Amino acid sequence: MALAIGAFASIAYANHSWGGYHWARTVNPFNLKFGDNVSTVWDGHLATASTDWSVSSVLDTTIVTGQSKGNCRPTKGRVEVCNKTYGDNGWLGLAQIWVSGSHITQGVAKMNDTYFNIAPYNTPAWRQFVICQEVGHTFGLNHQDVNFSNANLGTCMDYTNDPDGTLYGQLDNEHPNQHDYDELELIYAHLDASTTLSSKKSSASADDIDTSSPSEWGKVIRKSSDGRSSLYERDLGKGNKLFTFVIWAN
Repeated sequence: MALAIGAFASIAYANHSWGGYHWARTVNPFNLKFGDNVSTVWDGHLATASTDWSVSSVLDTTIVTGQSKGNCRPTKGRVEVCNKTYGDNGWLGLAQIWVSGSHITQGVAKMNDTYFNIAPYNTPAWRQFVICQEVGHTFGLNHQDVNFSNANLGTCMDYTNDPDGTLYGQLDNEHPNQHDYDELELIYAHLDASTTLSSKKSSASADDIDTSSPSEWGKVIRKSSDGRSSLYERDLGKGNKLFTFVIWAN
């Protein structure tokens, strides 16, 4: 992401859910498990993201032993979080979310160490910003701002090339902000008659997809202000879809 910071921040989205997708649950706050498949350099960042997002009045997160294999295979009812040298394929971080109807059924958040092992991304601030944003997408949150020329909004759901705000003397984009918590309350204002938070083996349709490959992500449905693809949708049939949010590296 080649980003330039302007003098003024844009107005954050009044509603930054994406399509109204959400986890089905019968109580609030609900508990979402993060499967820990990350290395020790990422463990503290995953713990911080879990603590940050659990400030929400409708959501608690718990870190559990990961169940992923290979390229971060999903597990129904939870979010698997992974890091790996996925290769020089252009993407820095991914969030991938499977939905059935309007309900999220499983998700993965993936960090590509091919880029995090080199400058400028090999810093705690970059790691915290990306992991916070990717797991945030798995709750049903969209970006607050995708205009790279705007100043930081003080949330990890905002694109930036200055995650901790030190380069340009601006807000820190490593954590959620109040607008994110308010949006989660709107997304999860109602309760459902059943839950999608039950962990079990993933479906064959999920296992058959190489989720690391852009050729498997489906059609582009949203772009960032610089014209790069930021959200993909793949129709899996029978009301099931796979959404892929991507942060591109330089």
